Amino acid sequence: MQIFKTYQDIPDTARGAVVAMGNFDGVHLGHQSVIALARAVAVNHDAPLGIVTFEPHPREFFAPDAPPFRLMRSKTRAHRLEKLGIDVLFEIPFDKALSSLTAEEFAREVLAKGLGIRHVVVGADFRFGKGRSGDAEALCEFGKKYGFGVTIAPLVSDAKGDYSSTAIREALSDGRPEDAARILGHWHRIDGVVEKGDQRGRELGFPTANLSLDGLHLPKFGVYAVFFDILDGPHKGVFKGAASLGIRPTFGVNKPNLETHLFDFSGDLYGAPVSVALVAYQRPEEKYDTLEALIAQMNSDCVRAQEILDKAIN
Repeated sequence: MQIFKTYQDIPDTARGAVVAMGNFDGVHLGHQSVIALARAVAVNHDAPLGIVTFEPHPREFFAPDAPPFRLMRSKTRAHRLEKLGIDVLFEIPFDKALSSLTAEEFAREVLAKGLGIRHVVVGADFRFGKGRSGDAEALCEFGKKYGFGVTIAPLVSDAKGDYSSTAIREALSDGRPEDAARILGHWHRIDGVVEKGDQRGRELGFPTANLSLDGLHLPKFGVYAVFFDILDGPHKGVFKGAASLGIRPTFGVNKPNLETHLFDFSGDLYGAPVSVALVAYQRPEEKYDTLEALIAQMNSDCVRAQEILDKAIN
């Protein structure tokens, strides 16, 4: 997959693409339906299949001090899109200049002149341009004017509601990873590189692999049953584990992170790229008066996590 972090000076080999456009935070089933429509058009025109998205997320640009809300970092999003067979990813910098373009200027300067797209597919609720003044219907009119086709994808839902990134965040905040997975089409995953922690888990007999949560929406604090994928290196593979997500209150107030104890594993994971799937929420985070009480609870958590994961599919 080719990645371009600009809409200017795009080579001819990447122009003429059929693209799906949006933020694609989570790349959930609703997003995948938009991509599927774009793929069908691309096949019909024998054209590259592309994605037009924005970095940072516009919400981050307009509210930089707001709590983190993203379901995935840009690198994880790119990896997920590549697995879906995307040929070219246009990751447009969302800055003051871009946010100042009117809807028509965006269609003309970015989509038509800059990227030279052949066709664009957007969700029915897509908005664009300064002040979010443009909608999907306006994009259709601009497409006719500037020479590209437009398809409006219907929203995807089930009996419980629309598939959306907002609904996924709500499910995770409530400790309902199963509902998040229903919308995503896969377990919600937290990706990153294993960092060196304070090694308390090792001292307690439960060594953990630690991941930063910086920049990400925080799921409900507590203990989870997880699948732990080591993506590269000598220990590459899939393992089961119990993870603590939160601030570790028994040891004071700490920066939120994700600590996973892997079952049936021995080895050094510092610096390894990993992906942790939240399968089931087991209990809230608690503060313990003694280490003995904490260790007893950790033993119980691991037994329960093993039972859950033995019945789950990664």
